[in-house]
Amino acid sequence: MGMSDVDLVDLALDDPDAAERGARAVLGSSPSPERRVRALQALGIVHRDRGSPDLALGDLRGAVLTATAIGDAALISDVRATYGLTLVEAGQRRRGLHELDRATFDVEHPTARTRLRRSMALLWVGRRAESHDEMLRAARAFAEQGDRLWHARTLHHLGLVELALGDLDAAAEHTRHAIALFTPDDDPLEPLWAEQNLGEIAVANGDLARALAIFDGVAAEYLRLGRPRPHLAVTRCRALRAAGLPREALEVAREALAGTTVHPMDRAALELVAASALVQVEERPEAAVLARAARDGYRRLGNTWAEAQARLVLVRARRGERGVRWDREAREVAALLHAERIDDAPLALALAAERSASSERSALLAAAATYRSGRPALVRASGWWATALARDDDGDSGGVLRACARGLDALDEHRTTLGSTELRALATGHGSELAALALRHAAAGAGGPRALLRWSERWRATALAQPPVTPGDEPVLPSLAALRDNGRRLAEARAGGEPTDQLDQERRRLERAVRAEHHRQSGAVAVAEHLDVDHLVTEVGDGCLVELVDVDGVVHVIVVHRGRVRRAVAGTTADALALTGSAAFVLRRAARGRPFAPGDLGQRLQDTILGPAARLLPEGPVTVAPTSRLHGVPWALLPALAGRPFAVVPSAAQWLRARAVPVPAARPGDVVLLAGPGLGTGGAEVPVLAQRRPDAVLLDGADATVAASMTALDGARLAHVAAHGRFRADSPLFSALELADGPLTVHDLERLRVAPHRVVLSACESGVLAPVGAEELLGLASALFALGTAGLVCSVAEVDDAATAALMVDLHAHLDAGLDPGAALHAVRAAAPGDPTATAFVALGV
Repeated sequence: MGMSDVDLVDLALDDPDAAERGARAVLGSSPSPERRVRALQALGIVHRDRGSPDLALGDLRGAVLTATAIGDAALISDVRATYGLTLVEAGQRRRGLHELDRATFDVEHPTARTRLRRSMALLWVGRRAESHDEMLRAARAFAEQGDRLWHARTLHHLGLVELALGDLDAAAEHTRHAIALFTPDDDPLEPLWAEQNLGEIAVANGDLARALAIFDGVAAEYLRLGRPRPHLAVTRCRALRAAGLPREALEVAREALAGTTVHPMDRAALELVAASALVQVEERPEAAVLARAARDGYRRLGNTWAEAQARLVLVRARRGERGVRWDREAREVAALLHAERIDDAPLALALAAERSASSERSALLAAAATYRSGRPALVRASGWWATALARDDDGDSGGVLRACARGLDALDEHRTTLGSTELRALATGHGSELAALALRHAAAGAGGPRALLRWSERWRATALAQPPVTPGDEPVLPSLAALRDNGRRLAEARAGGEPTDQLDQERRRLERAVRAEHHRQSGAVAVAEHLDVDHLVTEVGDGCLVELVDVDGVVHVIVVHRGRVRRAVAGTTADALALTGSAAFVLRRAARGRPFAPGDLGQRLQDTILGPAARLLPEGPVTVAPTSRLHGVPWALLPALAGRPFAVVPSAAQWLRARAVPVPAARPGDVVLLAGPGLGTGGAEVPVLAQRRPDAVLLDGADATVAASMTALDGARLAHVAAHGRFRADSPLFSALELADGPLTVHDLERLRVAPHRVVLSACESGVLAPVGAEELLGLASALFALGTAGLVCSVAEVDDAATAALMVDLHAHLDAGLDPGAALHAVRAAAPGDPTATAFVALGV
């Protein structure tokens, strides 16, 4: 047997097309039995890796029979190991492991390749400790033989086994060693696969920004080489889900599943991550379908560990459905995952506890609580959630709150490693059940209104407390510049009544690229600052702060004034949202020239949102901190607020931060006046304001570009922006202001080094914020808050351009007189009672 025949088997891993051509050439040339064995073995590997197990098994059975007829024990062992591994991949687990055992134990000295193949099969069926021992033997053998390439391959797989075992340090060490051993002469895919494994290790460590950066880099290389790898989609989906981006994970999974050739193992994994993402977005029926498909796929493959994970997702999809069958299934899955100490185990145990009787429930929650330490932050949070549930069962309210605090601390640790504002906001969704449980106990507990206020602030608008990681002086991303040009062309096409399908498709592609770049930013690890309620009460002093808290769908109203913290219970959040929708409709009709006739809508809104707390408001200014879902309320409609200055803030903590921002000293050029294109009035207020402020920086017409605007806005004392706004509920960070050369998005604003101190946004819906995660907000206004802007004036509804221009001139007159935004806006409303345009505007911050 010539060396070229062994090379043919190696070639099947490196270049399947060339290996197939070579194998068929050998088989068509009346080969010797030994050459026939190697050609069939190579063909089997090619067919297996292409996802054609039936063809692969036919070739490999022929190889085993021919090798047996020859009687060469080493050749039989080598081919039988390939056959056994392929059987396991095809779902014939028992037969496959039997063949692998024969390949290993029927010879005196099994080869390192045989041990490697057996280890891989043991990993796939969940026997990870045995897999680790076998892989170590293979790695040592290759090192002793001086076989650099196979030593590198085995170290890479050893890293995968150690990742599955949770030994992340060893996994990273062996994977990096493998990458160092590969050379430029090797198949370039091999070091890329190892690099991808480093991304999976980063996910397990909770370093999601690093993981996403690795995956994006590897994906770009696969694309450059023209050799995509579906399993990358699986790992990216897991990272996206952990980052709180289930819809993006779902999009990636669906795109990969639509591929023409998806290996059965990759298909099951993609179905599993897609089902998990669907559970996160509460689309449970479709989640159940995909989870069942993944379960069945893993069952055919014989991978009991992955099958148990698919069963867990199916239990989650069926959460809320009662029945003996699902109760038993939940307990069985929890036992399987806990026996292997899988990271999903505490969640599985807690879900099983929900379906169990008291005595068994206690044991399940106690088992879940053992994951509170020594694990990644998200896993520890699940362990603390289980502890909180156990304390809830015991009636130990203090214990519940302590456990919730520890769980939220773990999630703070996870969140602060993320540099992207979007990721930090969405990541808070992981703590929603902990926060809801804590609020329920705080509302009913002995701590009174102060405790409820403290817990309301604990998990509210935390993403705004940590400034986004900004690119600073780095060049503008090509994708962001291309997106801006796309926005300009889209606007022109819409104005001309031209088709926009291709431009919309291009926009979505560019948005994905921009979002991916921002998600790769790593945050600075920091200790989360929690609200000091006593300090807040002192700062409020003779003023008044009103914070709304949603406790199980009911609005609780906390009023802080003159050293006292009081609470009242109002209506439901559902009713408040319905009335807010009605108010937005009334304002939209008025903006389009219809009569403004709100009737008793304002009173009904007040009764639902403030309830009896309206009577607790003192005379004078008020600051309102609504829940994230109620930020779109047109607050000036409420009778208790219509006749006084008021401002709105995302949280009490954000109000304190805004108050602490020093007012910059006046200097020439510190006021910016910006007019975008397409306004019905042409930004009529801007020339008037420019005459009043001859030293202001004026950008209008073709001069109002994104680059010029960003330069002017950086560090401005006051900025007035008259431009059409486009709010994106589907992707708030792509909400934008339309400028001369395209949209200025939130992603652009996050590049500012110093935020403008105060900003007036006269565009329609410029103050609309999207609730995401848990009590988090994203949009134009929230981005400015996070960067350090102290106050804004913006609209929460559609407004009339002409009326807005006149209102803005009056507003600036009051600002010039030294009034803060809330007081200035109140003065404008007082001069024109019942004006729908003034009603649509709101002051945010201070």
